[in-house]
Amino acid sequence: TGYPQLPPLFSLGHHQCRWNYNDMDEVFEVADKFDALNVPNDVIWLDIEHTDGKRYFTWDSHNFADPRGMLDYVAASGRKMVTIVDPHIKKDDAYYVHRDISARDLWIKNRDGDDYTGWCWPGDSRYPDFTNPEMRRFWSEQFRFDKYQHSTPDLFVWNDMNEPSVFNGPEVSMPISNVHWNGVRHRDVHNIYGYYVHAATFDGLLLRSDHRLRPFVLSRSFFAGSQKYGAIWTGDNTANWEHLRASVPMLLSLSIAGLPFVGADVGGFFNNPDGELMARWYELGAYYPFFRNHAHQDTERRELWQFGEHYAQRMKNAILARYKILPYVYTLFYMSSSHNFSHLVMRPLWYGAFRSDASTYARDDAFMFGPAFY
Repeated sequence: TGYPQLPPLFSLGHHQCRWNYNDMDEVFEVADKFDALNVPNDVIWLDIEHTDGKRYFTWDSHNFADPRGMLDYVAASGRKMVTIVDPHIKKDDAYYVHRDISARDLWIKNRDGDDYTGWCWPGDSRYPDFTNPEMRRFWSEQFRFDKYQHSTPDLFVWNDMNEPSVFNGPEVSMPISNVHWNGVRHRDVHNIYGYYVHAATFDGLLLRSDHRLRPFVLSRSFFAGSQKYGAIWTGDNTANWEHLRASVPMLLSLSIAGLPFVGADVGGFFNNPDGELMARWYELGAYYPFFRNHAHQDTERRELWQFGEHYAQRMKNAILARYKILPYVYTLFYMSSSHNFSHLVMRPLWYGAFRSDASTYARDDAFMFGPAFY
């Protein structure tokens, strides 16, 4: 299904995310605090609240009144930003993305042949038919700098909810009787829908740079072949020791299935970790291939300085450890992406040098990070 992408170097560093940093001042505060504390951080993320009423490819004109100024400010200290772009489109004829897809008749249909409407973050939403190559080309075009207003080469993308998620649908997705391009039922393409969203977004970031710059796109949904398009994470976890432990076998399973650029939300998405859990998660997460702190909007703020000097120093030390080996990490990804090597980044203990040691076969509580770290 293809070799993994070689990610851009910045994407292998430390990511800071939250649902949501609510305005530009909060973004500036986070960027400045990392600098003041000499804590490495490569990427600051914005979740759904940065948009104009959950209309993707737009900005909240009050809280994010100068997006380009914000992006340039963050980039001035060497950082990138990521915004979320989900594949449910607010049903609003005044919204250009909805209007343009309607004009091209590229929505998924219900069993009666009408445009399917479901409920997601924007309220009533329609779902682009990414199985249609024309829809994928249209989506890719939306990332051009003259289409995605105020975007810059320092802005990258996160595809969430791309299973697809439908809050009022069966099993929180859409009916299997829905109809796609060429009359194909949703039951036959459900598992590959997110793959197509990921691929079209990746192609859009290539398109905007005339294929000069490598994209970074994070996706929640994936399929065989998703490794060609970027990173995957394990979705909404919880701040407890059980989920910390579970992250290791989950990520190992993804890794040996051919998806090397994987991670879990450091600290847990739901609930509030105490300082010990947060520090320990950083000490583990610094060796996840994808290293991101992320949290739910109902949780307390989660930046490392929120936990007091003792725990903050442990988290800083874990981040510094990641950056000390960043050339090694980049080399691991090069060797993962090259047909000359095809090596795993995150490895079970039985991989490689220890494959003849039967005592490692049932171990899922530890891993190797390339050949040099255990």
